[in-house]
Amino acid sequence: MIDEWTSLAGDSPASLATGAELIARWSEPHRRYHTLDHLAAVLDAISRLAGPPGHLAADLTSDRTSDPASGRASGHAAGLASDRTADLSADLVAVRLAAWFHDAVYDGLPGRDEERSAQLAQARLPRCGVPVARVAEVARLVRLTAAHDTLAGGDRNGAMVCDADLAVLGRPGYDEYAARIRQEYAHVPDDLFRAGRAEVLRRLLAVPSLYRTARARELWERAARANMSGELAALTAAQARGDQA
Repeated sequence: MIDEWTSLAGDSPASLATGAELIARWSEPHRRYHTLDHLAAVLDAISRLAGPPGHLAADLTSDRTSDPASGRASGHAAGLASDRTADLSADLVAVRLAAWFHDAVYDGLPGRDEERSAQLAQARLPRCGVPVARVAEVARLVRLTAAHDTLAGGDRNGAMVCDADLAVLGRPGYDEYAARIRQEYAHVPDDLFRAGRAEVLRRLLAVPSLYRTARARELWERAARANMSGELAALTAAQARGDQA
């Protein structure tokens, strides 16, 4: 994967050292889901969302459609339509760099992991010759992945990063993904894990749309909801059996 990294950050000694460090971090033995495979999948999802030249602007514009029933912009489109001065183009270099850093620090501590990953980006990228403004944008994007729910209208970079990170929910292999998440939290008792995981799934299923871009919704929304609903049903049944024991 070092070629992917150098295509973004160059091949200076500092860049090569940073790329090697990141690959080592993503390869840490305690990881089960947040591995190099996840990084590769997120980068692939970004490529699928980017599409051909001009696709990004067209995709965001397609979100600015009215709900036939109300005449108002629906879902995420309401926020997007309110920002008519938004830059419709994405900084794909910043987006892909954010993918490299978004789980670079992973200790199973939500929020803290993302903050430390953002700080790592701020410390390493300037050494690679990345411009100050882009470094700041990468750090911002990494912090967004802590909750995926703090995007402003017209935030194309943020939409792409968050949608790519959540693409796993609607892609083949969901059961393996869920099993690997459980392995990363093996230290948590079954009843507590089931309760916490079920709450996360309910929160995700409650939003009108999991994905911010029309392309991601087209690719993954339906399958993601089916996958999460199935996992939630299994967790609920297991909780009920535990309560009866």
